[in-house]
Amino acid sequence: MDTKNVIAAIALSSAVIVLYSLFFIPEQKINDENLSENKKIITNTDTPSLEQKEKLITISREEALVQSERVKFENENIKGSISLLGGTIDDLVFKNYTETLDGKNKITLLHPKKYGQGYYVETGWVSSSKNIDLPSSQTVWKVEGNEKLAPNQPVTLSWSNKQGINFKKKIKIDEKFLFSIDQTVINKSDKSYDFYSYGQIIRNKAPEITNFYILHEGLIGVFDEQLVEEDYEDIKEKEFSKNANSGWLGITDKYWITTLIPEENKSFRADFDFKDKFRANFIETKPLELSPNATVSSNVRVIVAAKEVDVIDGYAESSKIAKFDLAIDWGWFYFFTKNFFFAIDYFFKLTGNFGIAIILITICIRILFFPLANYSFRSMAKMKVLQPEMTRLKELHKDDKMKLQQEMMALYKKEKVNPVSGCLPIFIQIPFFFAIYKVLFVTLEMRHQPFYGWIEDLSERDPTSIFNLFGLIPWDPPSFLIIGVWPCLMGLTMYLQQKLNPTPPDPIQQKIFMFFPLFLTIILAPFPSGLVIYWTINNVLTMAQQVVIMKQTKVKTT
Repeated sequence: MDTKNVIAAIALSSAVIVLYSLFFIPEQKINDENLSENKKIITNTDTPSLEQKEKLITISREEALVQSERVKFENENIKGSISLLGGTIDDLVFKNYTETLDGKNKITLLHPKKYGQGYYVETGWVSSSKNIDLPSSQTVWKVEGNEKLAPNQPVTLSWSNKQGINFKKKIKIDEKFLFSIDQTVINKSDKSYDFYSYGQIIRNKAPEITNFYILHEGLIGVFDEQLVEEDYEDIKEKEFSKNANSGWLGITDKYWITTLIPEENKSFRADFDFKDKFRANFIETKPLELSPNATVSSNVRVIVAAKEVDVIDGYAESSKIAKFDLAIDWGWFYFFTKNFFFAIDYFFKLTGNFGIAIILITICIRILFFPLANYSFRSMAKMKVLQPEMTRLKELHKDDKMKLQQEMMALYKKEKVNPVSGCLPIFIQIPFFFAIYKVLFVTLEMRHQPFYGWIEDLSERDPTSIFNLFGLIPWDPPSFLIIGVWPCLMGLTMYLQQKLNPTPPDPIQQKIFMFFPLFLTIILAPFPSGLVIYWTINNVLTMAQQVVIMKQTKVKTT
């Protein structure tokens, strides 16, 4: 392979690995023009405001939970409680997921508002009618019938105001993560009123996030099938508002999400804002007219879910939630990345080990591109045979670049060699490298999955380090010095693979090539160990293929 082409390929590969995030910033932000237009729409509507000013004194979670009576709920996946003060869903624990590998503490997502990390869901009504009392965050609801919420066992909350209007919430829960809230208003007075249904998710503080551009964490929604993603820091600087006829909205973490789904076929206005708290809310834009002795109702669905692919896709299909599958950040190359996950997941279910699944998918990739790689490696082998002649030509025409180029092109044509073809394996691997990186990074299914030996979590870096002799020395090195066994193996295989390629005649170029495996070892050391295993196995398979082809073309491999 021509040295310039090799260097170009290496430079491109390195740049893509290091700067990958820069190319995957979601192109879903609403521009300033759209924001201005949305604000005009809001200004001109009669829809009541959801602004609530409330001074809170933060207390411990335990204290906050006992400050009000509660309705407990539980199914196979979640447990928690609903506060009767405000009828708020503010206590939710994932039963099947733990914070750490030791399994001691379950993931707790929702918290009461008075807790510092308050994170909760409210639903209710607002009205443009004057002189009417509405249920608020300070309203104490009463339980009618069942006192515990469970699948096929709904709970009804009730509250009446002084104007003779009764408000009810019938709350249902399925076996997974879905709450369905049927809100009803019964008018026993002789006056007419109008009501707007609303729902809002409030988070007191932004959580600790991974802060990687390849993954969105923050406020999210799909409005009329358009995905919108707003970061926590961005929403502090600007509000987002949009009128829509369909969609959903919420707040997403890396592995967890809280969402609101307005009632179908009802237009609404969605807002993302920050005013001491982060808030994602919707309010229906067309009022329900409530006549004397009449009833109106509206439905709000709430999904507080672990972002399991099957679960998210299942709700998107069964509950007809448009593009709800985008709750998982598959990135720009949606179909490629998601299908790549399905392939790995298939092998995982087949073998029971995600590491083995990664190895098997690596083998499949090599088989898929075997003919193309063969062509590339045969070209590289021929290039290695021609290397002495290429060196002679460079010495002969070192002062005449034009003549050298002509002679080199004539040599390539005579021997039927394509110098660019040697770059093909690198370019082939890049999209698959991206895909597996995305899958390992964003999918919950990979979290806490062990391999063999010291790899207890394939979604995390190799915990060993060469600087304490992989654990033999009782010293915990700083994070930047944690270069584990698998990254070292990857660097070694890359070095050996490099030895099979034509050697650049220039000494400086040779040093660059010698340094490159070390460079990538350091760069990839913090990456998920599953990704490093993929890269290592891929290098081994590539070398095996190269050795066979070189022997067939009678090229020395040492």
